[in-house]
Amino acid sequence: MKKNWKRKLVWFTIALILTLLVGTVVLVTVLQHKKKENIAWQEQMQAEQIAEINAQTDAETQMHAGAGVQIGSVQDDNAGGEDREDASLPEIETDQKEQNPQEEQKTDPAEKKGKAVMTFAGDICFHDAYANMYALSARGGNIESCIGASLLAEMRDADICMINNEFPYSDRGQPVEGKTFTFCSKPGNVKLLSQMGVDIVSLANNHAYDYGQDALLDSLDTLDGEGIARVGAGRNLEEAMAPVYFDVNGTKIGILAATQIERLENPDTKGATEDSPGVFRCFNEMELNRLLEQIKQTKQQCDFLTVYIHWGTENTDELDWAQPYQAKLIAEAGADLIVGCHPHCLQGIDYMGDTPVIYSLGNFWFNSKEVDTALLKVTVQGDTLENIQMIPALQKDCSTNALDGAEGERVINYLQSLSENITIDAEGYISSY
Repeated sequence: MKKNWKRKLVWFTIALILTLLVGTVVLVTVLQHKKKENIAWQEQMQAEQIAEINAQTDAETQMHAGAGVQIGSVQDDNAGGEDREDASLPEIETDQKEQNPQEEQKTDPAEKKGKAVMTFAGDICFHDAYANMYALSARGGNIESCIGASLLAEMRDADICMINNEFPYSDRGQPVEGKTFTFCSKPGNVKLLSQMGVDIVSLANNHAYDYGQDALLDSLDTLDGEGIARVGAGRNLEEAMAPVYFDVNGTKIGILAATQIERLENPDTKGATEDSPGVFRCFNEMELNRLLEQIKQTKQQCDFLTVYIHWGTENTDELDWAQPYQAKLIAEAGADLIVGCHPHCLQGIDYMGDTPVIYSLGNFWFNSKEVDTALLKVTVQGDTLENIQMIPALQKDCSTNALDGAEGERVINYLQSLSENITIDAEGYISSY
């Protein structure tokens, strides 16, 4: 009995072991099969993802290639049409892009902005009863008979040309009572500005109101009708203060104008108010602060800001105390260039920080007197002043012509003698030191 029981126990143990072995083999086989299926599924998914990524990459490559053509064409234009050796985009290193996905999107804003050339002339007068207008009529009525060809070429070729319009255009009104010099011109004479190539005028001066409110309003309408922009006067204070913007090759230029003249609390030339026409004044502290605040706001909207200001004392090359005082504040408020007029003669040049100050350009084409003058030429790109040049000229016998040779050198040397903190080279280019 005992032997039978032991024999049965041995066979049972053997059977149990065999069963466990078979089960283990089956389980391992099933798991290996599942693993193979899982690997196959993963490989399929990876293949699909790779295909999708490749498709997206191809699409992005085509998109960037299209953008590259556009960018290249802009660069070609800026470079004067030179051929590019390779218009394709550079290869992008994937690892680098993964580390900093924003890196490829960074661009220098200055690269997108082209150059803008501006010219500025001083005081111009088309007063019907002045000798220069009589001379113009006697010479056939074309401005080319009174302003030299090289000066006109500079004015016309500039992207922006600006002058001080020292009179109203009107057939209405009467001269302001008690004022020694009053000017007015027929509205049709505005065409002379277009002949010169003028794009914008300053009306912020002490003669814009010479024939009263109606004549000033006529001036606004006349200039608007001719397509000439204007600053420094308006139908109300808001309009008189308003800047004018020009977008030149992606560079946004802002221009403001204001007048310190006449230096009276109740001047003949009325300052604009909230509901009455006039000029944008900057004589007293309140008016100056208003100008400074307008400069700050305007600078936020443009790359390069010019302030054209009527100030100083007539017929002297010496500065008065208010000119450098206001120039410093105007520069600190955000002006990139300050251009002055009113003295009817040239005055010195200075820098307030990085801001050039041309204290007075003098008369450009005003009357029959003989007086040195200059055309200011400025080139900017974005917010960068590339260069600034004074082109010497002479107003004489109702004509204004550029000077070269010894006479041009004489005017440049004269300007140098009046100036501080700058040098002017033989070609009239100005630099600070």
